[in-house]
Amino acid sequence: MKKYAITLIAFATLNFTFAQETVQIVPNSSDSRVITTGVPFMLIAPDARSAAMGDMGVATSMDGFSQQWNPAKYVFSEAKSGAGLSYTPYLSKLVNDISISYATYFNRINEYSAVSASFKYFSLGEITLTQSENDPGINVKPNEFTADVAYTLRLADQFAMAVAVRYMRSDLRIDQVDPNADAASTFGADLTGYYQSEEEAYNDFNGRWRAGFAIQNLGPKFKYDDGGRENFQPTTLRLGAGFDFIFDEYSKLGITAEVAKLLVPTPPRLGDRIVFTDTNGDGVYTPPADPNDVQPGEDFQTDEQEAASEEDVIIEGQDNNVSFLNGIFQSFGDAPGGFSEELREFTWALGAEYTYQENFAFRAGYFNEAEDKGARKFFALGAGFKYTTINIDLSYLFSASRVQSPLENTLRFSLTFNFGDGEYDEY
Repeated sequence: MKKYAITLIAFATLNFTFAQETVQIVPNSSDSRVITTGVPFMLIAPDARSAAMGDMGVATSMDGFSQQWNPAKYVFSEAKSGAGLSYTPYLSKLVNDISISYATYFNRINEYSAVSASFKYFSLGEITLTQSENDPGINVKPNEFTADVAYTLRLADQFAMAVAVRYMRSDLRIDQVDPNADAASTFGADLTGYYQSEEEAYNDFNGRWRAGFAIQNLGPKFKYDDGGRENFQPTTLRLGAGFDFIFDEYSKLGITAEVAKLLVPTPPRLGDRIVFTDTNGDGVYTPPADPNDVQPGEDFQTDEQEAASEEDVIIEGQDNNVSFLNGIFQSFGDAPGGFSEELREFTWALGAEYTYQENFAFRAGYFNEAEDKGARKFFALGAGFKYTTINIDLSYLFSASRVQSPLENTLRFSLTFNFGDGEYDEY
């Protein structure tokens, strides 16, 4: 009996000791679920064909702009080489000098290999900085660009892989505002693969399967100055598959689906951790306060109590201040909302392309992103025309989201030149 009494006394004492303070976590109202990266313009579809099919390209058939999505497709080109130019107005409803320009080139070395390169330039237009209404101001032109090269190797008759290396430079900080400002730059790499089957006969049509994957922008984090915040590159996983319905020698319909996910850590849910303390044992718990804010005659807590109040404490999720390599693996299981939130971090797109006599193409697509991950949703339409060795492509975007797209009601334009067309027979 004595043994049980001692246990009861100890338990009551323990309860009394812990009852002297209680902890409350207050979530931040600014808690955000959107994943952000540096140089986000790299995720924008620069060419009209991919844009018209819902911003996809990892598993579509080969074209001159495959460098952006999957350079492994270049060894399936029937042309010996090709070059492409594309222009995309940005925020065209507001300004007329913000745009993305894109140039590509590829060359098939032989049946089994190819080399390719591209240059992408994002101009934020001309900005005039003034200090007063009579100041004529200084004109600045912030910009970002990337340059890359890739090598493609055919590993089997129907499968190829490619490796690309890329240099990125972001010159958004303005010297006239911050004398210590400097352009940020870094290097990245892509690893991609593409499968394209032989043409197979079905009951009423022939068909061809396509599939592709890409892990893009693998590389270290970067920052604009020594004391600045480090930014992740937009490291992205893309997976896609498609099928070509070949009705006859003149007409073909290609259907493609694609999913993509940023391999970047999800921001954790943050809050303020406040320890409420019963300072005099009267059963009233008071939060920490800054003695400097207390008016004469009011009570306040000690420095030790104030130190018990912490801001931006992780409530759910994991710390996203990690290296880019750890961030890739962490990105598959760090969403505060668990597995369901991880699934919402995948975007998906569906696209279709009808071609007639290889001279005309009509395209349509849809892109979807979860509401709490950016809410990008849009339909797109486009067309393509071929004249001798020149391809002309156009696309137009219709937003389907409560968040207006910067590319809404924008006409995108691409031009492709094919050299040595028909030199290789792939089908």
